[in-house]
Amino acid sequence: MQNSDSEYRLEMTGISKSFGQVSVLGNVNLKVKHGEIHALLGENGAGKSTLMKILSGVHQKDAGTVLLNGEEINPKNTHDGQVLGINVVYQELSLVNDLSVAENIYLHKLGASKFWMNWKKITHDAQELINSLGFNIDATATVRDLSIVQKQVVEIAKAISEDTKVLVLDEPTTVFDPTDAQKLFDNLLRLKKTGISIIYISHHLDEIFKIADTVTVLKDGVDTGSMPVSETDTDGVIRLMIGRELKDLYPVRDVKVGEVPIFEVKNLTAKDTLVHDVSFSVRAGEVLGIAGLGGSGRTETAKLIFGADKKKSGSIFLHGEEIKTKSPVDAVGYEIGLVSENRKEEGVFLPLSIRRNISVTNFGPISSKLGFISVDKETKNAQDLIEKLNIKTVSSEVQVKNLSGGNQQKVALAKWLSVNSKVIIIDEPTRGVDVGAKVEIYNLINEVAKKGVAVIVISSDMPEIMGISDRILVMHEGSIYGELPKENFSEENILRYSIGEQLK
Repeated sequence: MQNSDSEYRLEMTGISKSFGQVSVLGNVNLKVKHGEIHALLGENGAGKSTLMKILSGVHQKDAGTVLLNGEEINPKNTHDGQVLGINVVYQELSLVNDLSVAENIYLHKLGASKFWMNWKKITHDAQELINSLGFNIDATATVRDLSIVQKQVVEIAKAISEDTKVLVLDEPTTVFDPTDAQKLFDNLLRLKKTGISIIYISHHLDEIFKIADTVTVLKDGVDTGSMPVSETDTDGVIRLMIGRELKDLYPVRDVKVGEVPIFEVKNLTAKDTLVHDVSFSVRAGEVLGIAGLGGSGRTETAKLIFGADKKKSGSIFLHGEEIKTKSPVDAVGYEIGLVSENRKEEGVFLPLSIRRNISVTNFGPISSKLGFISVDKETKNAQDLIEKLNIKTVSSEVQVKNLSGGNQQKVALAKWLSVNSKVIIIDEPTRGVDVGAKVEIYNLINEVAKKGVAVIVISSDMPEIMGISDRILVMHEGSIYGELPKENFSEENILRYSIGEQLK
């Protein structure tokens, strides 16, 4: 299926799609050239993922045409899309946790032989592919045991292991540190030279100006413009995305921080993960940032505090008294909340409604003295948070699985904002969230801090962690390697501590 006369590898013209009475896409156009990195941008719910699901065969369009190399295609499912050379790495990972890295990468080849599989060759090829991407991951490892960063790399390796003509990446760097993100960019530029067309979806606008050739912006299911990246700038893209200029991404913090710590961790060491001898404290109203490279132990530390992982030794203190968090139930009992980085598996209940997700952490205020839940109170509480977080939905009864990724993240936050937490840990607060919604989340973090809550934010986004934190701890190989007061915030200082170097 090759038409050398076609200027474009992919042409999507007049694409429309509705789900019931809700129009998601209206007459959208997208044209991608051979060997081009084409950025697809828009707020959460703008229709980006739906457009890509139509391209790959997950959804069928209501109107419009899709041409690949000048010939019309109509994939009915993801298998059809993959046969055509269309591979998508979604924001929410789709790996099989109980299979090995190699088995996941070559899942499409398993069963291809009528007699036996050459496991040695499959493992060897998978290891070579991973190595070629510049990452150190054992191809024989079980996916369940990998970090979320490593899983993301396996997803990308899986996508390019096939005869790919169009590669779609949906928020690929949200959990990557700057070093790993640069490795990905180098790989994409290499793939571009081989003629592969890449559609790159990201809310990190700085990435777009680093690697993309062209940008198309969607707003409310309509494309508002396409242009060469060289002919626009960040302000121009934001105006197309949200219809207004964005003056201040990081709100000014005017919170009065307490003088003494209300939450302390002393010599925390894990049983089965790399965390060892971690100590820090947080004051009332303080936003403490935790930075570090992927695999440095940031998320593992949060899970130890929350009781999701088992600790070997160490102590946790709340208001000067030692507490035991042997399980998440214990942590919630002490009014400690955790917004996980992996929202699909740990952050939300996808089959449940927004209302049920928000209520699940705090039944007290919506229940009667006899313990019966008041649906009216529950609905009002959910609706208040939907409005405060600007969650795009027609109702609080919509299942969370039907929301965009960014709106799912807002629900994960709302679940803990409905609780009067004393300590809240937020791991990757704006993962998969558009630039407008980021400001809403940052404002909410400030509001929570104003109430005297001790806030711990873990983020791979260095401008973000500097923009919202009062103080930053940097982890390296499972321990706190350095601490930065606000006057010493810089990407260079964070990166130096992250790689185990002292500041100059």
